[in-house]
Amino acid sequence: MCGIAGIFHLETAKPVDPARLRKMTDSLTHRGPDGSGIWTAPGVGLGHRRLSIIDLEGGAQPMLTADEAQVISYNGEIYNFQEVRAELESLGHIFATSGDTEVILYAWRQWGVDCLKRLNGMFAFAIFDQRTKQLFMARDRLGVKPLFYAPVSDGSILFGSELKALLANPLLRREPEIRAVDDYLAFGYVPDHISLLKGVKKLPAGHYLLLQQGKPEPQPLQYWDMDFSQRSKASATELEEELVALMKDAVASRMIADVPLGAFLSGGVDSSAVVALMSEKSRQPVKTCSIGFDQASLDETGYAQRVADRFQTDHRSRTVAADDYSLIDTLADHFDEPFADASALPTYRVAELARENVTVALSGDGADEAMAGYRRHVFHHAEERVRGLLPQSLRGPALGWLGKVYPKADWAPRPLRAKSTLLSLARTGPEGYAEAVGVTTPAGRYAIYSNAMVAQLGGYAGESWMIDLMENAPARNGLDQAQYADMKMWLPGDILTKVDRTSMAVSLEAREPLLDYKLMEFAAKLPTNLRVRGGTGKYLLKKSMERYLPQDILYRPKMGFVTPIAQWFRGPLADEARNIAGSGALARTGWFDPQALGKVADDHIGGKADNSRLLWQLMMLDKSMQRLFGL
Repeated sequence: MCGIAGIFHLETAKPVDPARLRKMTDSLTHRGPDGSGIWTAPGVGLGHRRLSIIDLEGGAQPMLTADEAQVISYNGEIYNFQEVRAELESLGHIFATSGDTEVILYAWRQWGVDCLKRLNGMFAFAIFDQRTKQLFMARDRLGVKPLFYAPVSDGSILFGSELKALLANPLLRREPEIRAVDDYLAFGYVPDHISLLKGVKKLPAGHYLLLQQGKPEPQPLQYWDMDFSQRSKASATELEEELVALMKDAVASRMIADVPLGAFLSGGVDSSAVVALMSEKSRQPVKTCSIGFDQASLDETGYAQRVADRFQTDHRSRTVAADDYSLIDTLADHFDEPFADASALPTYRVAELARENVTVALSGDGADEAMAGYRRHVFHHAEERVRGLLPQSLRGPALGWLGKVYPKADWAPRPLRAKSTLLSLARTGPEGYAEAVGVTTPAGRYAIYSNAMVAQLGGYAGESWMIDLMENAPARNGLDQAQYADMKMWLPGDILTKVDRTSMAVSLEAREPLLDYKLMEFAAKLPTNLRVRGGTGKYLLKKSMERYLPQDILYRPKMGFVTPIAQWFRGPLADEARNIAGSGALARTGWFDPQALGKVADDHIGGKADNSRLLWQLMMLDKSMQRLFGL
């Protein structure tokens, strides 16, 4: 696991300044504290920071083929590299190292872009081919590992694992993209289709970019996608056995490492399932860790301990204060772009705890997206049934009117919020889901924008991207559409960004076995009633894990990491809330109405409304604006 950076001249083979390249590379030291390297040739330079996991002595990068025709800088792990290596050796390729990096190099030499179809892993890499003068950049299927890139004024393209690598190059223009502000406020993160810095791009998950010296910059090309349009015809029993076999293979392949390895254990279904399968595979007690809170309503450590006892893991738990907000500035530094998922704070803490004993930790991320495990999936599935009973021409006006006159009840659980449900049902499925998964509604955002910002946006709404994804998804029904959109936006933009930045901040490699692409393809073909049944999601996953886990672990309500931000903004962070409207960076952008921001803060602090999520978004945006643009 590493950090990569590079410079590639598209137009002419200008020299690359090694000092600039090293500065870009060194900005990623936290991703790779074990070693560094740079390589330059006319028109190209590759940089690398290394966190040693496999082939500790022989895996230094950038790595060249024996004849120096190809060179790679690579971040990630290829879990099936041994099988791919065996195939390449049968074709005559000779290897000098025992790791996976060299396998990618010779896979490119043998199969070109088709090598991606053979690689099962998490990765972002750049290969320069000196024979063809091409730079080949690729990102894994689900977007576990990030890759930013941007053209700059001298005709070159900069790229790196994090935005800070590009920011380390003085040629990068720092101009904000206001549409990204609306996307961010809509969802709480900046999705992969846009960046807060104008001109900066993120290579989409499941895509590659093939740059050729002397030719214009092309668009990325997709090599893999989720497909919900097919349904398996196997029986429920057969599918259950297939699921367990796929999960076993995915977990086993991610346990290969030449350094200490463990797992995150929250006591929820997904992490418990991973630990169960690791314990079955391992000859030694699995090292597990969990974070608890000093507030009982937020604490899950009792469940984690039960699972640890069941599988006799080497378990460590640490209790942190529920008001542990001291990491806010640290997280703002590591995320670069604004990121408003407050669970990043406890995620950082559990990664920090894991890193004390291991260098690699397996997590349970991905199952909710693959198996319809979020409550919003269950609600959306139920709403889609209602939509199917009434045509939009009747449903829209009638339910829309009822929703407008019905009293608001933000305090209530979502199933009891009739106003929200009525308004959602009045919309199309994609429109309703896009707003349900969002953080701040279009009306809520436009209420705090300045007149100048409204004019600049010209009616733009971040939800349009998710709506478009759903409307054009390879899907059979509304639940398929919702899961597809989550895979394309929420998963890489929020969940995987959170895990990547927090784990890499402490130089820990996180691996997600439940995001194995074979497992994801299997899940996409499951009949709907094996995903959602009886008002619960992940039905088949839970059923299949009954042989390993007790009922109260499998079927208890989902918790996840929760942070008490509402209390923070009425207590220790009240001044931060007031500063947003007063002297903060946002006040200097001209994007917001100061009076509207002041009312958001005052109403929350005074207990008139719960504006905590919006305040958290605004605070994290404010901190990013300070760091990115010096405001």
